Amino acid sequence: MSNIALAAARQPFIVAILSLIGFTAVICQIVLMRELLVVFQGNELALGVMLANWLLWTALGSSLLGIVARRVRDARRLVAALEVAIALALPLTILAARASRLAFHALPGETLGPVPIFLTSFATLSVLCLISGGLFAAGSRLFAEERSASTAQATSAVYLFEAVGSGVGGLLASLLLIRFLDAFEIAALLALLNLLAAASVGIRGTTRRRAAIMGLLALALALPLAARTLEARSLALLWRGFELVEVRNSIYGNLAVVRTGASRSLFENGLRILTVPDRAAAEEAVHYALLEHPAPRNLLLIGGGVNGGLTQALQHPSLARVDYVELDPTILDLAAQRFPEVWSELRKDARVQVHPMDGRLFLKTTARTFDVILVNLPDPHTAQLNRFYTAEFFREAKQKLNPGGIFSFQVTASEDYISPELADLLRCLEKTLRSVFPEVAAMPGGTVHFFAALEPGTLTTDSGELLKRLRARQLRTTYVREYYLPYRVSPDRMLDLQLQLESQPGTPINRDFVPIAYYFDVALWSGQFPGRWRAWFESVADVSFGRLFGGVVLVLSLLLAVAAVYDRRKSSPLSERRYSALAGFCVAAMGFTLLGLELLLLLGFQALYGYVYQQLAILIALFMVGMALGARLALPSQRRAVPSTAVMPNCRRDLKRLILLQLSATASPLILYMLFTKVGEVGSSAGLFVVSQILFPALALASGLLGGYQFPLASRLYFSGSESSQHSLGALYGLDLLGACLGAIALSIYLVPVYGFLRTALLMGVVSLAPAVLAVAAVRESPAHHP
Repeated sequence: MSNIALAAARQPFIVAILSLIGFTAVICQIVLMRELLVVFQGNELALGVMLANWLLWTALGSSLLGIVARRVRDARRLVAALEVAIALALPLTILAARASRLAFHALPGETLGPVPIFLTSFATLSVLCLISGGLFAAGSRLFAEERSASTAQATSAVYLFEAVGSGVGGLLASLLLIRFLDAFEIAALLALLNLLAAASVGIRGTTRRRAAIMGLLALALALPLAARTLEARSLALLWRGFELVEVRNSIYGNLAVVRTGASRSLFENGLRILTVPDRAAAEEAVHYALLEHPAPRNLLLIGGGVNGGLTQALQHPSLARVDYVELDPTILDLAAQRFPEVWSELRKDARVQVHPMDGRLFLKTTARTFDVILVNLPDPHTAQLNRFYTAEFFREAKQKLNPGGIFSFQVTASEDYISPELADLLRCLEKTLRSVFPEVAAMPGGTVHFFAALEPGTLTTDSGELLKRLRARQLRTTYVREYYLPYRVSPDRMLDLQLQLESQPGTPINRDFVPIAYYFDVALWSGQFPGRWRAWFESVADVSFGRLFGGVVLVLSLLLAVAAVYDRRKSSPLSERRYSALAGFCVAAMGFTLLGLELLLLLGFQALYGYVYQQLAILIALFMVGMALGARLALPSQRRAVPSTAVMPNCRRDLKRLILLQLSATASPLILYMLFTKVGEVGSSAGLFVVSQILFPALALASGLLGGYQFPLASRLYFSGSESSQHSLGALYGLDLLGACLGAIALSIYLVPVYGFLRTALLMGVVSLAPAVLAVAAVRESPAHHP
């Protein structure tokens, strides 16, 4: 690290203040994303829009307040003011998020459309994110004043310490805070830390500072009581119209039990996952699949057992063992306490084995085989849920079936009408299932049930045979009976569904690395709302990859051509503005690429090894550690402080390093994809351990290191020369976030699901290659005597 950064590291005051910026920002992000997920019942579109708005407002805050930070006289007071502001902003933002449904007159459980999702997240996140972004610029000014550092040194040091704080905060929030504290208690904790920091940095004089700190510590005693009051009243706003029984936060999401009349419902992240009593749903969830098998002995049920489905399944007399896999153990605890009539007896049944873990991970690691594997999960709303509807998962299930075994899942549909968007989703899933199993059947209804068998001739849709099995097993059912089952599988209904499911030209197969089904689900969801959302989703999905790739190359080529013409008009081939523009282009492209690498890494890990929350949190933390490590490695080349108005040394060397970094960023997505395809073939326990516990963490660290190493290099170029005093202190950081904002929208919502990992990696590579071309031209045109 440079001498100045080392000196800062030895001064705990500077390190604490700058690290707190990242620590606060990442915890705020985790808390608010979870809150807005409850409001929006988050699908992948909602997740992408929320993240994009977060990054956009933070980028604006960094850029705009970076101008203010240059002009203020006292950086300490600016930092203190912003820390007080963010301490107040978080609880107010949580309150605004929970009350936001009132603006649209929407009841709990009612779906909000794309416009409310955008407007709500755009408005509620604005103030807090502006402050958070502004703290980067203010912290840079503070560092420059305290350490007599140049602007480039200051922004690089803040970038480093903010990354450290983000890594620590993300790990702490993901593994501890959200498990044991509610949103307002976390907000109170952050408020106390930031107010203490504000008093330390903003109040001069030991006596006054001590008095302020003692006052804040006294205030801390009242914060828990205030937090509990705000939590209760804001939840009443969020769940108005329902009697709120209990709310719990688990590491996997927000869980709420509500009562309406005699029924109780469990919501996960705002989405209803079960209602008791709902005998019809419980019966249909399990009996159709079990009746397809002549005598099932071993059942694997993935999800959906606490709504009575397990109770119904255990009526089948031949069942000797039921393995029930539920990702979130908190759901099991809530079921035991709040739904005892459907759960208490099951815990005493020796046939039931409960596994609180990811379903795919269980299937991959268990040595057991099954007569029936039944997936009873929500539709593929997100990339995480989509993993249970892919060809790769179907193959994993196929390998765990006994001879004559049955695999089944269900998708929400319509009793009488299948819309074009729903037909697209159903056709995709049916074709995916047929690509793995030799025999496939589907049962129409409000929920379409899919069945697959290892051998042709196993499945039956004959109502007489199904009723014969039902009577022979003496099942005590209310809905799956002789007066309803024949209608469900009547020939005309079966034929109509079969015609809808006939594969159309271009119908894709849903794969782990081409997760198109969740895009179809978003398109289906968008059809509920007025406007041309459905048509828009359909039209962009029809764009061929060749046309898209050619368009991206054309746009980037035009930008390069404009840059070349612009440079020729300059009197100096290495003008100061060219340095700044090139640095900004590199940082924005790297922001886009880094978000893509992080997304591919997390999705790839989930697809290959399951949704292991602790491991994912560690991967994200290592990504941030990599950014901090990269920034630290890039700083030693700066041996001494120089005035911010002087031309920075070693520009030619920094340009060459930027070229290498951009070329590395160009190749990284493709390398990542190739590694995914290879490690997916690893089957041994030792191999799985090495890949999941060593290789993936190393990849996360290396991915973060790319961006971390680039920022100080780009900062030296961006703030070089006499014109650097006119630049906003946070502009370069804002460009980094702006690139990530574009990635949040384009990658998660569109590119990854529609074109898959490989083609997305190619596009990411092209985006990273463009600034490398500009940097090569800059090096070639630089004077030979230039460092």
